[in-house]
Formats: sequence, C-alpha cells, structure tokens
Amino acid sequence: MGTDNRTGALPAEPGKIIAVHLSYESRAAQRGRRPKHPSYFLKPASSLAASGTEVARPAGTELLAFEGEVALVIGTTASRVTRDDAWSHVGWVTAANDFGLYDLRTADKGSNLRNKGRDGYTPMGPGLIDARKVSPDALRVRTWRNGALAQDDTTSDDRMIFPFAQLVADLSQHVTLEPGDVIVTGTPAGSSVALPGDTIEVEVDAPAAGLTTGRLVSHIVEASGSFDPELGSLPSMDDAQREEAWGSREAAGLVDAPAIDPELRAKLEACPVAGLSQQLRQRGIRSCFIDGVRPLTPGTKLVGAARTLRFVPLREDLFASHGGGYNAQKRCFDSVREGEVIVIEARGERETGTLGDILALRAQARGAAGIVTDGGVRDSAIVAGFGLPVFAQGGHPAVLGRRHVPWEHDVTIACGGAAVQPGDVIVGDDDGVIVVPRGLAEEAVNAALAKEAEDEWIAEQVKRGAPVDGLFPMNASWREKFEREAER
Repeated sequence: MGTDNRTGALPAEPGKIIAVHLSYESRAAQRGRRPKHPSYFLKPASSLAASGTEVARPAGTELLAFEGEVALVIGTTASRVTRDDAWSHVGWVTAANDFGLYDLRTADKGSNLRNKGRDGYTPMGPGLIDARKVSPDALRVRTWRNGALAQDDTTSDDRMIFPFAQLVADLSQHVTLEPGDVIVTGTPAGSSVALPGDTIEVEVDAPAAGLTTGRLVSHIVEASGSFDPELGSLPSMDDAQREEAWGSREAAGLVDAPAIDPELRAKLEACPVAGLSQQLRQRGIRSCFIDGVRPLTPGTKLVGAARTLRFVPLREDLFASHGGGYNAQKRCFDSVREGEVIVIEARGERETGTLGDILALRAQARGAAGIVTDGGVRDSAIVAGFGLPVFAQGGHPAVLGRRHVPWEHDVTIACGGAAVQPGDVIVGDDDGVIVVPRGLAEEAVNAALAKEAEDEWIAEQVKRGAPVDGLFPMNASWREKFEREAER
C-alpha cells in the first residue's frame, strides 16, 4: 500500500502494529482503574493473520484471552498532526482480535512480546470500511465466542476514555505513522478466555452508515511441543492472572465457598455417616448418598467442602481439544483450597483412573481434606499411603484418556448418583460418603450426635441385661431415666 493510496487492501506487512492498553470506559470499570493518559505497546508484523485462520494455544498453557477491537489502518503519513486533523490520516477501519497469553505476562515483564506478539495473534479483517464515510464516534465492535455474544460496545464519546483522534495525534508526536501502519485501539469489557475448539468472531460496523467489516473468524487450536526452560522463562499463572484473563473470579472458577466452621467440622468428624444420613432423611433429604465408593484406607474419616470436577465420556476430537495441556483436571487440583474435598463425576466408570499419585500429592500439598471419585484411582496403593482420605470405586491402572475427557470444574455435578454442588458438605467413613446441604449441616449433626449419645446409653443398658422391649426405642419410663442420668 503506497502513500495516499486508498485502494482498501489490508497491508500484508504493516510497518508498525501499535496496540492501546486501555481505552474503553467499560473495560476500565471492569478492571477498576482509569488511566489519565493513553499507553501503548508494539506487536510484530508477523502476528498479523487473516480471517478463518487458526490461533494456537501452546501446550501447557491455559489463559489465551480474546479481545475484539477496532483497528485503524493509516492511509496518509501522519507526523505531529493535530487532534482536529488526525482522523483525516486514517484510511480504513477494520476488525481485529488482540489475542494474548496471560501465562507469559510475567515472563514478558510488561513488554507483551511473548504474550501478545506470537505468530497469528493479531488477526484482522475480513473487510475494510472507508474512514471518510464514517465518524470515529459512530462505530460499534462486537465479539462472539461460539456464537454467544461476549462483547458489545460503541466508540461514542461517553464510551471512550481516549477518542480515536486523540490516539492518532498522540502517537504522531512520537513516531511517524506511515501508510499501512495499524493502530489496535483497545477492547471493551467482556473479553475472556478462549479454549481449544472455540470459534471467536469479531465484527466492526457503522450502523448509521450501513457499513460493516464482516465477521473476523478465528479457530482456537491446541499446539504441540513445549517450551525449553534453558532458552527462557516458562509459562506461569496464578489466581490473579486467571481472574483478569477470564474477566471475573466467578468466570475463572475462583468463587470461594465459605469454609466449614472449625466447631462444626469437629462435630462432623465425631459423627458417624449412618447417623448423619438418618437425620437428613428425617429432614426430607433422601438422595444424599454417593454410591459405590469406599475409602482406599479403611478407618478413614472425611469431612470437607465440595470442590467439583466433571469428566465427560471420551470422544477423540474433544480429548484433543480439552484433554491436553493445563486442562480442567489439572486446574482443579492446582487450585483446591485447604479444607476442600475434590469430588469427581466419572459417571460410575471404574475401568480407568481418574487421578494418580502426582495429583493426589498436589491436592495434599494444597491442604485438601480429601478426594471422592465414582471412578478408579491409579497408583492406588501409593495414594493410600499418603494419609489423604480418598474414596473411590477402587484401583485401576488405565490413564484418564481411556474413558474420559476432563471438561469443567466448580459446577453442579453427579457423583455416584448424588447431586453435588460446590460448597456442599462432604462426610465419609467406612460406611460410605454422603452429601450434606450446607444449610442443614449444623442442625443435622447436632441431632445425630444427640441420637448417638442415646444409642450409647441404650447399648450400655443392654450390656447390663436390660431387655430391648420398651428400651429401643425408649418408652417414657426409660427416657425419664436417661434424661435424669444425662443431667448428672
């Protein structure tokens, strides 16, 4: 594209791709900060990609974020131009997706080179809107993830922190903007994480003028290979990065279930599952049993708040997109909190492992209260020796991919025929495992412990030779005697 040429073709090799950090009011509100002045970073020309191409998430990473944006293509040279004159140097408007890999932000130390500069991480197109035919404050940008609208905002003055003319004029104070250069103008609220198998679409239009770029389409795939630690920093992530990439703690699966009160936990640890289940039944909760699971180590007691993980049946294409890298299973085990029980939905499929020694060690290191799976456990003898309460269908040597695809975590699941929600109270012993609704836990355990005290007293009377008739259950005479002795 030559100087002053407005043929409308996207440059194959723009001299510069300049990206704006933050320019939408909605995004600033989402992030909780509003900059006073615009700031920028450079993206390599090799990051440019066309509509319909694949965007690769490297193996071992999890936080590939999409950001639908308006891209400005410079039409005529701009050097130290005024704000009033700035828009006349913009040749075209198009759609862009400023993909970024949050796993590499720490390694970049602010440069965004590895995070946002990877090959194919700036798809643009497919069409161009002639900038002379639209007003810079009358554009709209929308983004869809798998057909669901994720971002929808306009460039009106009340929506922008920094209008486009200001960006062009400001940049021209420092660098000469040449024909074919691209300014990627920042993203509104709603950007989030794209997973392998997802399709992300971005469209920029000018509704009043009836003009559109068409939808810019990107297909997310999982890349093979790994990073060489001898060449540079490895990907790293934490909950703060996850929250920012997904857009909220809730979207990132970081919603903290209230911890079980220590006093309540002590009562639950002292209460047998059989007695507790009886009290739930009396309160209308009959479907509380996780059937088919037993402790790997007999005599184990389990108490904790549920942290859920769901597997779906094996389908090879889904395993290719969701089974590798930092998948849902690894994310769950890596983020389990102290006192939580990882509860796994494996559809009762016992002929494959759903975890092994490494993941069990990770859960133990994180302070997990235990693990419940209605599937199998690999390395079961080793896992049993860790001292971490694990309840399962039994041991099995097969790897996860024989039957399962790790799909999602922190959602309502079905484990052993029981519905389990994040934060439910999980209690297990040699009789099995039950799910206790959080709101009933205190009442049920108090009643169960009181009943246990009664049963122990009755057992003592039977040992002394008392007949069970009238004693079990207690008639008025026996109950009066029991209450009299309990008061002493």
